[in-house]
This record gives sequence, structure tokens and C-alpha cells, in this order.
Amino acid sequence: MKKNILLLLSVMVLAQGLTSCSSDEMEAQSVISVTTYVPNEFDLWLEENFRNPYNIDFKYRYEEIESDLNYYTVPASYEESVKMAHLVKYLCVETYNEVAGIEFTRSQFPKMFFLIGEWEYRNNGSFILGTAEGGRKILLSGMTYLNPILAGLSGYNDFPFEFGTDIAENLNHYYIKTIHHEFTHILNQTKDYPTAFRQVTPSSYVSDSQFSAPYNTAYLKRGFISAYAQTNTTEDFAEMVSEYVTHSPEWWEDQMKAADTKWEDDPDQTQTGRVLIEQKLDITRDYMYSTWSIDLDELRECILRRQADIINGKIDLTDLTINGTK
Repeated sequence: MKKNILLLLSVMVLAQGLTSCSSDEMEAQSVISVTTYVPNEFDLWLEENFRNPYNIDFKYRYEEIESDLNYYTVPASYEESVKMAHLVKYLCVETYNEVAGIEFTRSQFPKMFFLIGEWEYRNNGSFILGTAEGGRKILLSGMTYLNPILAGLSGYNDFPFEFGTDIAENLNHYYIKTIHHEFTHILNQTKDYPTAFRQVTPSSYVSDSQFSAPYNTAYLKRGFISAYAQTNTTEDFAEMVSEYVTHSPEWWEDQMKAADTKWEDDPDQTQTGRVLIEQKLDITRDYMYSTWSIDLDELRECILRRQADIINGKIDLTDLTINGTK
């Protein structure tokens, strides 16, 4: 209310100033307009499920000030924003409630989510799935593709790149893993990860070349759990957490088998990729437990169980019921 009063006063002062101007000065007048909206049922649902319990502002309406103007961006659709809000709540926010307690979630989870329709495309052929800013905000992009991914891409051929057919893997790779990745950045900004992690593969990071040959295929043998992990130590640590907790033990072991060799192009690499990744995992596990009281295996079990609920249709991603009523 105070903000509205101040704005009204500003407009009144401007109006008074304009009435005292000469006719020549009046030629440069500006028009001031204020855009407001009446809360809809989704806004009320967000209030009940994000703002009230966690003080999280979940923004789905496009706001230029929240966007990165270095990229072409478009608004997220209402329908897909509703579904993403349910996914964030069930697969992310509530998993930390279950594993670390609601007070941890309230104090550490980002206070703003901002959705946009497209991914942010970069000049090196990659694109940005999400970002964490200042330890408080997570931007999630690519909402345009959420419905087709949830539908198994059936009858949809307008993707800018190839997708697999595994709904859970696509959902994880393009959205859910991104949230856990960005939340790890926020935790690291609050309490830094150990220096020992930086020393496991100190000279093997390749910055923006991570998606170029040979690094885009040799990352496991080089001691990295993903191609993107080769960017720098900060991204490497966040990838270790997010890839581990969003994939099954069987998937992880398949990656370790593929990493169980040395990279032939680096004669100075004395350990296999598997040894290097497992060293990083040990450090990551210890940091998450000793610093935040989070058991990564317990977190993974919780996420996978809830993920199965989503895939099996046990959770209605469109339900905006509040206290039994809409």
C-alpha cells in the first residue's frame, strides 16, 4: 500500500508541474500507466503452496527486469507454468523437507523462481537450462517443451535438437536436475565446498570447450560425470550432486563402468576416470552431510520415489485445489 501511495504522490506532483508549464513546455509530456491484475486461481495456489510456507515468490508472468537481456526470451505459458510449479514443489522443495527438515528448506531454498518459455542459446552450440543468482533466485527456461516431454514427445517434431524417449530422463535432464544443480550453487555460496575437491582434476577443466570434441565424449574417462562438469570446479561440484541424486544406482554404476579407464590423450592422467569421479563423490558426500546434514543416498531415494509417482500419474500436475476447494 505504501508503494502505491508513493507512486500516486509522484503522479500528482508531476501533474501539478505540468499544469504550471507553458504551452511550449507541454509538448514533451509523458504518459505514466500502472499495470495491475486480479489474482487468478493459480496465483492463489502459489500463495498457499510457496509464499506462505516458504516465502518463495514463484513468478510465471514475464518480467523484463528478471530476464537476461543478452538472450532472446519469451514468456512461459500458463498451462506449463502450473505443471512446473507442481514439479518444483513435489520433486524439489518437498524432497528437502523430507530429508533435511522444513526449517532447512525455509532458510536455504531460493526465494524466487522465474520461468521463461525458451532456453537461452549460446554461441558455442549449447544453451542455458537455468541459472542461480545471488543465492536467492533460480531462473528456469524451456517451459515451451515441458508438455511434449511429459507426453513422451508423442506427435511433436518441432524440437531444435534430438531428445531420447525416456520421459523421466528428459524431465530430469532439462528441468529437475537443473533445479538441484542450481540449489547446490546456492548452498556453496553460503558455505563453500572443500578445497580438496578442486585438487582432484585441477588442470583438466576446459571452460567453453566442454561440448566440443574430444571433450564432449571423453568426459567420463577424464574424471567428470558430465560434459558440462568440465567447465570449472564450481560446475563440476554442482553436477556431482545433481547427477547423483536424480539417477538410479544402476545408472550410476553404468557411468562408472564407462569411466573405468584412463584417457589416452593425457599421458599425465595417472588414475582412471572412475577413481577420479569416486574421489569427488566421497568429498561431495562428506560436505553435504557434515555441512548440511543431508545424506545424498537418502535424498536420491526420496527423489526417485517421487519421480516414479509423477511418471505413473499419481500426482495431478494441474490440480489447483486449496483446502478442498478451487
